[in-house]
Amino acid sequence: MNYALIALAMATGAFTGAIFGLLDVPMPAPPELPGLLGIVGVYLGYKLTEHLDVGIDLLAALGVD
Repeated sequence: MNYALIALAMATGAFTGAIFGLLDVPMPAPPELPGLLGIVGVYLGYKLTEHLDVGIDLLAALGVD
C-alpha cells in the first residue's frame, strides 16, 4: 500500500472540500454518514470480488465483444 499516495489523496480531498466550503457550494458527496458508508460499501464489495477473483465479462456475455 502506497502511504504517500494515500496522504496525497487525503490532502487533495481536504483542499477541495475547503474550496467548496469557501465558495459556499454544495459538496459533490453524500452529506450524511449513511450515504458515505454506502460509497464505502460499494468500494469494499468491489475489492472483495477482485480479491476473490469472481466476476463475468458482461460485454462478452451480452455478445457485444
